[in-house]
Amino acid sequence: MSKLVVDNPWERLRRYTPARIALGRAGVSLPTKPLLEFQLAHALARDAVHLPLDDEGLTARLETQMWPVVPLRSAAGDRQTYLQRPDLGRRLDENSREALERLATRGARGFDIAFVVADGLSARAVNEHAPSMLAAIRPRLEAGGWRIAPLALVEQGRVAIGDDVGALMGAAIVVVLIGERPGLSSPDSLGLYLTYAPRAGLTDEARNCISNVRPQGLSFEAAAHRLFYLLEEARRRKLSGVELKDESDMKTLSGGTEESTNFLTRG
Repeated sequence: MSKLVVDNPWERLRRYTPARIALGRAGVSLPTKPLLEFQLAHALARDAVHLPLDDEGLTARLETQMWPVVPLRSAAGDRQTYLQRPDLGRRLDENSREALERLATRGARGFDIAFVVADGLSARAVNEHAPSMLAAIRPRLEAGGWRIAPLALVEQGRVAIGDDVGALMGAAIVVVLIGERPGLSSPDSLGLYLTYAPRAGLTDEARNCISNVRPQGLSFEAAAHRLFYLLEEARRRKLSGVELKDESDMKTLSGGTEESTNFLTRG
């Protein structure tokens, strides 16, 4: 009598997600292969947190894209301090503040938008993806006549450091490109944080976030489409954060309109 073999439906589902499902078991433990894969993912996540920002390499790549780059640092003097004192990563050190003030006295202020690239919790994400993301959004801004500030490249920075940079540059809107906290399947996830009228003391409800920007997540072109929509709306309505909803899925990537995919709006 032949033994009936039933396909495991979880195996088909594993093709559609990097999540750890249907790993099997060896006695009461994980099989060796999934266990080793987990340990590797954990090591990659830890490495992403401690990997230094490649400021020289990034500056060279950005300058080939014709971005004037201003190197800055947060008040966190080293990585250990950065991880233990989040508050210091949210503000510029004195030398960086003075550098931006000198630029302002020479006329480098009063922009429509300022971009800040900061290492955050995954310099790997910034090192690998920030130039591609900036290359995707810039043509849209230039076509729309946006005045773009010199790009701020910040070491040991957190999201709120964009408020310092944007305010000192007199920018109407600041966008922070930052490495997100690495997950066990995404050690290279880039986050985009948009704030209208940046100034010291703002908190997260004043920002809009686009997360998981990377080739295996949200593509650069899709992220640029979504970001540009939010930027245009923020400028038009003079606000950002919880009052500004992302309705970019109401438009196609080519700029036309299409029927919403939200079932609540269907007749």
